[in-house]
Order: sequence, then C-alpha cells, then structure tokens
Amino acid sequence: MPDTIIPSSGVLVGRAKLPGHAYPRIVTIRDGGVFDITSRNAPTVRDIAELDNPASYVAGAPGARCGDASQIIENSWSENYDPELPALLSPIDLQAVKASGVTFVASLLERVIEEQAKGDKARADSLREDVLKLIGADLSKIVPGSPAAMQVKEALIARGVWSQYLEVGIGPDAEIFSKGQPMSTVGFGADVGLHPISSWNNPEPEIVLVISSTGRIVGATLGNDVNLRDVEGRSALLLGKAKDNNASGSVGPFVRLFDSDFTIETVKSAELSMRVEGEDGFVLDGHSNMAKISRTPESLVEATIGRHHQYPDGLVLYLGTMFAPVKDRDGPGKGFTHKMNDVVSISTPSLGTLSNRVRLSTECAPWTYGASHLLRDLAKADLL
Repeated sequence: MPDTIIPSSGVLVGRAKLPGHAYPRIVTIRDGGVFDITSRNAPTVRDIAELDNPASYVAGAPGARCGDASQIIENSWSENYDPELPALLSPIDLQAVKASGVTFVASLLERVIEEQAKGDKARADSLREDVLKLIGADLSKIVPGSPAAMQVKEALIARGVWSQYLEVGIGPDAEIFSKGQPMSTVGFGADVGLHPISSWNNPEPEIVLVISSTGRIVGATLGNDVNLRDVEGRSALLLGKAKDNNASGSVGPFVRLFDSDFTIETVKSAELSMRVEGEDGFVLDGHSNMAKISRTPESLVEATIGRHHQYPDGLVLYLGTMFAPVKDRDGPGKGFTHKMNDVVSISTPSLGTLSNRVRLSTECAPWTYGASHLLRDLAKADLL
C-alpha cells in the first residue's frame, strides 16, 4: 500500500463493508488499523457531521479493530474484492451530492471550447487557439461579479464571444448543480463509470467539502467528478446526462474532519495531483492548485445552502477543477479521452489518494443500496 493513500495525520472518518453486517459501518483509522466506531449516537456519517465537534467525537469514539488498513485498502479494489473481508466504501451517506462548475480559468476556457466545438473533439485544438486569442488567459485576475468582470462581459458580448460558461465563470452567480443522489457515490478502489454514448471524456480531480445542515463546513475529502465533454458540449441542457450516471462520481478514501491542524485554509492552499495510467502505456499527469480558484470555497457553500435552500441531511460539494486534459493520446491532434480500464489517482498530502478504474456505467456494479435500505437496516440493528 502506498503511504500516500491515507494521510499521515488527522482525524479520519469513512464507511466500510464488513462481513456479518448487512449495512455500511462507520470506521476511522488508528495506528495503521481500521476501527469500527458505529454507534447509536452516530450511526451515519451524516449524524457525525451534525455534531458540535465531529473531530473530537471520532477521535474519542470507542471502536473495534477490523483489520490492517493496508489489507482493507487492497481488498477495496473491485478486481480484488473478497466479500469475506472488509472493504472501503464511499465515506459519505445521506448527504446531498452537489458540485460547482467553472471555478478555475483553465476549465472555464475548456468549457467554452467544448461549447464552440459542439461536442466534436476533432475541432478542439483549432478552436482553443481562436478562443484564447479572443478571450485571453488573464481572466484569473478578475473577481467574478465585480464591476471589472461586468466590463469584460460587455466587451466580449460586443465581440460576439459571450458564453453561458463565461456567465457562470466571471458573472455574479456560481454554477451549482446536483452531481448525484445521496448514497450514489463510489469509494476508493471502485470502478467509475462513463455513459456508453460518450467518446470524449475525462476525469475531474477535485476537493469535496462536507457540510452540515446549518451550512458549517466540517471536513473535506477527494472526488472525481467524471465528465463527458462531448455530451455537455452539445448542449448545457444535457448536464444531467453528462454528470449523473451509474458510478459517475467517486469520493474518498476518507473524510478528514476539521480540527486545529486541518482547516478551510488548508483546503484553500492544497495542491492536487492526478495521474491517469492506461493499459496502452499512456500516462497523463496533472496538477490543480486550489489557490487559483476564482470563487472562495466559502462563497460556493453560501451559494448552495442558506435561507434560499436547505439540506436537512447536509451535503457534500465538489469545488471544481482547473484540470482539463489536452495531451494527445492516440496521435497528434487527437486530444485526450479515457479508455476502458484506465486507472485514475487523485492525491494531496492532507487527504491521501483516491484511485478508481474506469469502465462503462453499464458495466459497473449497479447502484442497489439507497437511503431507504440503510435506514431499514439501521432500525433492524436498533441503531435508530
């Protein structure tokens, strides 16, 4: 097990499938082991996020050792999974799964290119040069919604290059959308899914905030907001089809809870690394620095939850990515798209590494265990 999969410090909480239990168990990491801390006080990760001090609760919760973290991580890979052994699941449960888009200039420009290309990846390279000439790459200096941003908007409209993506990239309102339903995300080692109709797609490495029902940010984890560039590029009204498919969002490996050593400021300065490794020998490396985000994480949370919109079970929020792969894979001008069995690894020292294998959504394990199943099982176990 690479040392980077689990951060070397911090209070971690997650979920695991344990033999002998029909429902996910709440777990934490202690001294290289995975400990089951499921209790009537907090039988779900949602319940832990609602506590006054989630990190203190998890750090002090009594628990039973389930096994070595390295062995459980190994068994969490879909191709290695043995149901007689523990395996990690997505570390969130009843929370709504939301995402923010176009929060970095690099991804903003690529969204404009997708729109102009109308989903045709063959046109992307030539359009990229044209769009950069018209828009420029200095939009990172503009505060979204500011008077300066509105002046740029008027100038771009006059030049005929205004876009719906520029509207949410530098306009007053952030793009917030539903990535998936509660309980729909997959965790470390699981397969992530691409809709079979897509032929131009990519991973999106992101930090994911965990937020209570009051709007308080209580922790963070890693996420892959799998993206279908051709589908969304044809029409922004196809965002749901592009983003919400079976196994199309991964989260993990654990949620790191905020404490004196890990805060929102840590998130704001995080450097994400991503690697795609294909069976064809192709390797793609990328980096995403949270310091380059155009809207603060706090402002994105405020745009999502407040008096205008409540989430009684809390939510998780993908913060967006600056990573838009353009490296040619199958020859000059071919650009990047996934191939089956690509392995995507997203990492940052404070949160560890989230790794998943890419398959078609139709070939990933079907999503059959939802909120109703969890609540029934917890009631049967006298945990509610």
